[in-house]
Amino acid sequence: MNFAKNRTVSTVPAAKTGLPVWMMGLVADRLRADANRLLAFLFNQGILDEQFLQLQQLRDESSPNFVSEVVNIHFHESEKLLRNLRSLLMDREFSGYNKMGIHLNQFMGSSSSIGAKRIRNACFAFRAASEQNSRAGCLRALELLEHDYCFLKNKLHELFQIQQQRVLAAGARYPMQN
Repeated sequence: MNFAKNRTVSTVPAAKTGLPVWMMGLVADRLRADANRLLAFLFNQGILDEQFLQLQQLRDESSPNFVSEVVNIHFHESEKLLRNLRSLLMDREFSGYNKMGIHLNQFMGSSSSIGAKRIRNACFAFRAASEQNSRAGCLRALELLEHDYCFLKNKLHELFQIQQQRVLAAGARYPMQN
């Protein structure tokens, strides 16, 4: 029996992947497992909480990039807030602990809305230091906040890349003719 007469196996154009279409399903499964492992790590480490899952549930076919778009807005705003906090603390005549609290409240709210649990907790610690008017405590808290922010940003960027690759791989069809 001639296999080519009964079934056809096409490939996605080489410029995209170069893989036979039947392999794309295996790739999509591996990428799904990779994304699940990364998410499990982020939850187990207390980096994300259930709010992130609720955010993911808002994604649908009409807006497949919804979560990454919301998170990127959060990152853009967070970078402004981090710059403002650092600027306040670098002022030699610093006495704006109340102003710092406003920025921290914005950061906490934004972080909570995307499920960034560790960042939200770092903001609580930062706010406690600012309420004690402790410049040294605020500087330590800012360093921790910046570290946690960069870690989350890198990990979510990695997650979104995996998810995008999975969508591309899952989009391949498995043509079979009888």
